[in-house]
Amino acid sequence: IIKLEYKDNDKIAHLSFYSFTATAPSEFQQAVSKILTSGAKGIILDLRNNPGGYLEVAVDTAGWFFNPGDLVAVEDYGNGKTTEFRTSGLGGLKDYPLVVLINQGSASASEILAGALRDNKNVKLVGVKTFGKGSVQELVNFEGGSSLKVTVARWLTPKGTSISEKGLEPDYKVE
Repeated sequence: IIKLEYKDNDKIAHLSFYSFTATAPSEFQQAVSKILTSGAKGIILDLRNNPGGYLEVAVDTAGWFFNPGDLVAVEDYGNGKTTEFRTSGLGGLKDYPLVVLINQGSASASEILAGALRDNKNVKLVGVKTFGKGSVQELVNFEGGSSLKVTVARWLTPKGTSISEKGLEPDYKVE
C-alpha cells in the first residue's frame, strides 16, 4: 500500500501511497519513522493511481502534515448542513518541503488529501487532473436483495472547492 524510496542522493523521500485502506495508517507511520531518521530534506507524496479508500485514513494521514485541528475536508449535504473533518495528528512532517504527484487515477480520499495540502499549505500539485470522485454515497437496500447507491453529499476542500466531477487541476501540468 505504501512504498518508500529515496532520490537525489537520499535527500528526497519519494513516498508512493497506493490506497487508503485500514492498514495504511500503520504502514504510513512506519514510513514516517524512516523519513524522520533518514536525513531527507524534502518529500514527494505520490498519489498517482490511488483510487482512495477510507476518509478517516486520509484525515489521519493529513495529521502528519498539519497542526492538530486543521481542516482537511468538508462534507456538504447541499441543504446548509455540513460536517467538518479536522486533523488530530502531531504534524511530524509539517516542516518538510513537499510536492504531490497526481493523475487521472487519483480519486476520492487521495483527492481530499491533495486538496487539503494545497489549500492549507500551498503545496503544489504536479501531474494531470484527478478523477473527480468527490461524492458521499449511502447504500439503500430493497426487498428481494437489490440495493441502490445514493449520493447524499459532496466533498469540499478546506477552501470550499468541490472535488465532485471536476477533480483537482494540477499547479504544474506534466503528462
